[in-house]
Amino acid sequence: MTARTPTLRFVASRLLYTAVVLLGVLVVVFALIHLVPGDPVRIALGTRYSPETYQALRHASGLDRPIAAQFLSYLGGAVTGDLGVSFRNGQPVTLILLDRLPATLSLAGVGVVIALVIALPLGTLAALREGRAVDGAIRVVSQFGVSVPDFWIGMLLITLFSAVLGLLPSSGYVPIVEDPVQWLRRVTLPALTIGLVAGSIMTRYVRAAVIDVASSGYVRTAESKGLGRAVVVGRHIGRNALVPVLTITGIQLATMLGGVIVVEVVFAWPGLGRLMYDSVASRDYPVIQGAVLMIAALFLAINLIVDILYSVIDPRIRLS
Repeated sequence: MTARTPTLRFVASRLLYTAVVLLGVLVVVFALIHLVPGDPVRIALGTRYSPETYQALRHASGLDRPIAAQFLSYLGGAVTGDLGVSFRNGQPVTLILLDRLPATLSLAGVGVVIALVIALPLGTLAALREGRAVDGAIRVVSQFGVSVPDFWIGMLLITLFSAVLGLLPSSGYVPIVEDPVQWLRRVTLPALTIGLVAGSIMTRYVRAAVIDVASSGYVRTAESKGLGRAVVVGRHIGRNALVPVLTITGIQLATMLGGVIVVEVVFAWPGLGRLMYDSVASRDYPVIQGAVLMIAALFLAINLIVDILYSVIDPRIRLS
């Protein structure tokens, strides 16, 4: 057996697990429209209802066919990227989701970078100074960040940087490919909002992970050999604390990709979270279905990447 075989087997098992979970999510998403009380098409049309429009929308959505045929059609469509059409504007759901995805990816990407910049140094410092004043101060600040609602932080940032200082716009979105400078100016406040909250959560996990590793026997052995503190922290503590830190980072990134709805509403950010909010308000069930499915797929993709990184950081995970 080659050294590569356990890695390939580990990745294959995670891919199979991801596919099974995604199939289960697809079944639940399909059932969503049939579990809604009343006729979803009639509810979605509201005051726009007419018999002709009603029948046309039911036919376009495939809701006039038997349940089994609808599921097989939805399954086949999901595999090929066809998630139906919106009740609200008749556009393909896939195109609507892809149009919103870049905004979500950019916000989540910048947000998780800010969270890591906050959490890694502060969590490590608090762990290395456990029980001292700096540890207590960092724990108090992180607890404050966890407890305060993200929309309140967002409103404070808007008041300070937009209303008082006039440095940054309070809302709106510009794609990075169109104008990188304007994109950066507009993504800063919402990303800082979610980054501060996620960073506060992650700081506590980093602190706990570093404390746990620092008390290990091999760390004490390294210190007894006369290795410098920087070498011990960087080579022995840092790498071995990465697995739990990677776990919470993946969870926070997946949460951001799922759409921080309140933050997106506050900053008028056109991401998947804002799309879900608008779709629920307008009873646009095909878009809700598609958004839930895409968010689940993103969440599973992040988990898969994290699992693979586990095996890279600690080979014992894939061998087990």
